[in-house]
Parts: sequence; structure tokens; C-alpha cells
Amino acid sequence: MPETTAHVRITGQSWQQGQIEGEVSAASYEWQFQWRFRQGVLIIQPSLGRALILEPLSRFLERSDYQLEPGSDYEFTVRALF
Repeated sequence: MPETTAHVRITGQSWQQGQIEGEVSAASYEWQFQWRFRQGVLIIQPSLGRALILEPLSRFLERSDYQLEPGSDYEFTVRALF
């Protein structure tokens, strides 16, 4: 099965506002994201390739949210070849 490694950097976090911000890259794609976890909303920019990363990034954030620290780097595997 094809796989791509996605790299995540958390750039900001506010428990009071209920959001986590960061950057994610996979293959030659790079995005900025804002996860408003209290509302269950994930915003990803730019739109180019967004459909490729939306679902895998959402699952990663939901699984790891309380462990994520600003300034830290993380990785997860996407079961697709970008």
C-alpha cells in the first residue's frame, strides 16, 4: 500500500480559545492549518491539495490533541502517495 509521511509543526495553541495552529507538509505540498477543536472545525490553507490532507490531519489532531506542544514537530503516515 502506498504511503506518504506528513510532517507537522505546532506554531500556536490556545486552550482558552479552543484552537491549535500549525504547519503541515507532505511530499511537495505545504499547508497552514487552524484547528478549532471545540467547534470541530479544521481550516487548511492554501486550497491546493487540501483534499489530500484534510482527513488524515483531522484524525492525527483528534488522536494527539492534548499531547501537542507549540514549537514541536510531529509526523504521521498517510496511506496514499502524494
